[in-house]
Amino acid sequence: MSTMLTRRAFGIGAGASAAILSIGNAMSQTLTERSEPKPQRVSFPSGDGFVVGNLYLPEGHDPSRRYPAVAVGGSLTSVKEMMGGLYAGELARRGVIALSIDYRNYGESIGAERQYEDQASKAEDLSAALRFLKKRPDVSGTGLLGVCTSGGTIMYAAAKDPNVGAIAATAGMFGEPSFMEKTMGKEVIAQRKAVSRAARKRYDETGAIDIVTAYDPGNKQAVSASASEYYMDKTRGGGVRPWRNEFAVMGWESWLEFDPISQAASVKAPALIIHSDGAAFPDQARKAYGALAGPKELHWAEGKHFDFYDNAETVRQSADRIAAHFRKALA
Repeated sequence: MSTMLTRRAFGIGAGASAAILSIGNAMSQTLTERSEPKPQRVSFPSGDGFVVGNLYLPEGHDPSRRYPAVAVGGSLTSVKEMMGGLYAGELARRGVIALSIDYRNYGESIGAERQYEDQASKAEDLSAALRFLKKRPDVSGTGLLGVCTSGGTIMYAAAKDPNVGAIAATAGMFGEPSFMEKTMGKEVIAQRKAVSRAARKRYDETGAIDIVTAYDPGNKQAVSASASEYYMDKTRGGGVRPWRNEFAVMGWESWLEFDPISQAASVKAPALIIHSDGAAFPDQARKAYGALAGPKELHWAEGKHFDFYDNAETVRQSADRIAAHFRKALA
């Protein structure tokens, strides 16, 4: 059963404090959210509103130097204090200016349509983040990093925005309508699209937002009813205060039409795809890589999907490759 929000109550996100991410069994191995560098809270315009982000500067930052700069987006419904912030901080440790953002309608960013999934809006936010970074005198070039769903979202921005000088995706979700139909079935797709349209009509008429759980193992009404330990664990993503385990029902249609595969053929910027057999839908990652039009590298790693979110060694190895990629491409 869905719950309800109103646009009046959630016109902008609630204030958020810095979150502490636990690293599972690797507590002795320090990663960024548990240490330096500390981020700066920033905001900038996007569309008809603004986006809030956490900006991480390289350790020993010298304002007279120029650094590669990267905007970072995380998984579906995530906020900037989760895996996006973890990677942003790790990139800063490796000499890259990194900006982890809350997409509009999530976290601290503005938006009346709270928890609403919209790839066009998200791509616009990523481009706005690059415009913000490009204005800095200490930036040599700008690029995008996407974790999980944002690994697909960055394809939308990179296909059109000349400010995207390079991209990287780790454990990316690279959907397409035919894949969603094969995975979920035509009947379920049709039913959820109908529910989505009805929820949109209800919102337009009343301002009420119908909500379902985003991650809930065994709950067939949730967006993900499969393994969701990262989100269920209060010492991991589930314990990040600004995050809401909610999905706006009117976003079903947009989510089911998520199609980064169709965008990849227009991406000519140097690209790095990091994935594994244990991450979500490895064949789709290979398909996205194959469609990319520019210089590209596919690194096949080891680890389960959520290991790429906050496992110390998995994140460290991924960040090493990602930082090297951006330092080379955005120098």
